[in-house]
Amino acid sequence: MIANYGYTDGSGEYYIAINTDDCLECPQHLCVNACPKNIIEIIEDDYDDLVAAVKDESRKALKYICADCKPSSERPPLPCVSACPNGSLSHTW
Repeated sequence: MIANYGYTDGSGEYYIAINTDDCLECPQHLCVNACPKNIIEIIEDDYDDLVAAVKDESRKALKYICADCKPSSERPPLPCVSACPNGSLSHTW
C-alpha cells in the first residue's frame, strides 16, 4: 500500500509517499536517521506491522521543513530517499 503524507495548497502538492509493503522489508528503517529534520518515525500500522510514516506535526508544512534538502537548483539526492534500500520513499514536488 502507498501511504501519502502531506497536503495540497494553492502553490502545489507536497506529499511524501511511502510504499509500506516495501518498507516492511527494511528492518533498519534507515530513513528515520537519514532525515536531518527528524520528521520520519516508525509506527505500527493497522496490520500490526512497523512501517515508516511522517510525523503528524510535520505533515502540513513539508514544503518548508524539507526546503533545506530541496534547493531550487543543483539539487543533491534527498537524504531520506537515498537511505531507503528498497526505494520505498518518494517526494511529489
